[in-house]
Amino acid sequence: MEKTKRPTVPAAEEILGAYFPVLDHGFVALVDYMGSDAAVESAARVSYGAGTRRVSQTRGLVRYLRRHAHTTPSEMVEFKFHCCMPMFVARQWIRHRTASVNELSARYSLLPLLFYEPDHEQFAYQSSLNNQGREGDPAPSELYRDAVDRWERLRTEAADAYGWLLSEDVARELARIDLPLSTYTQWYWKIDLHNLLHFLRLRVDAHAQWEIQEYGRVMAGMLQRVAPLSYEAWIDYEVMGARLSAGELAILRSLLRADADSGSIHAEGVATRADLESAGLAPREIRELMDKLSPVQRPDFSLDLSRMQSAEEMSRRMDEATPGSRTQAARVPRPGRMRVANQTSDASHSK
Repeated sequence: MEKTKRPTVPAAEEILGAYFPVLDHGFVALVDYMGSDAAVESAARVSYGAGTRRVSQTRGLVRYLRRHAHTTPSEMVEFKFHCCMPMFVARQWIRHRTASVNELSARYSLLPLLFYEPDHEQFAYQSSLNNQGREGDPAPSELYRDAVDRWERLRTEAADAYGWLLSEDVARELARIDLPLSTYTQWYWKIDLHNLLHFLRLRVDAHAQWEIQEYGRVMAGMLQRVAPLSYEAWIDYEVMGARLSAGELAILRSLLRADADSGSIHAEGVATRADLESAGLAPREIRELMDKLSPVQRPDFSLDLSRMQSAEEMSRRMDEATPGSRTQAARVPRPGRMRVANQTSDASHSK
């Protein structure tokens, strides 16, 4: 390996260029990074004190910056990811417009025919409380089997049409137009630390769609290896922390008395539902306040290094699922399963 004058982080170097599987055919790889917690400190101090600071001092400053929303120093650290996800996940993902994105173009490239199929435990009815979410318990097995059969028929027909159009030399930009949202796409995604933390705060949250949470969890593990002190502060202040409205603070102040001289806090009184309503909290705000005050388990986003795969392996799997490739033509479908729905590769779409 060539020597470099770039600052590097051993824990990040260990996973650089390695691919971590997500869902059934997706992945995330940390392709490159620039900077670390030391870069955040250097930008904040605008100094040349490299090597003269103790870790405790760097940690204290990083935590102070996050606690008080001083975000510019975090913009000095950057991450470049290679990601493969179902198109419906990509459409949620791209809402975060503070990144540089280059998505594989289906006008130019042939698409690996890969489709996301949820496991039964993730197949649920519409939530009765959340208009954009699902219930916690899986739907009946019979319904799931019927859904899988319908998905496989639809995807087989769409994939066959795509392959037929290509074989007739129809333009690729037209051949792709009826592939479903379950089709996997991929892109390179470059973002700075500040905006990555914002993305992850929203996407590892339990209210986010489960599928994109899975990507957020892997990327959080990569963040932990590049900038562990920033990761720790993010967990403490944003993932484990909570924002409080004026009404919520008023309620808590009525229940707690702070003694600045002794540095102690004393509990006082009880707040009834009527008190909460008098403070201006709507029923949904009251439910959310109860959630904020409930105990929360600290998440562990550490990467499982046993799941790392090489770029060569991912490339091979992708080629196996691409129409017209020699490896794809040589494959024999497994009995009892539709050919297209079970090809094990990582795919792309769009533009």
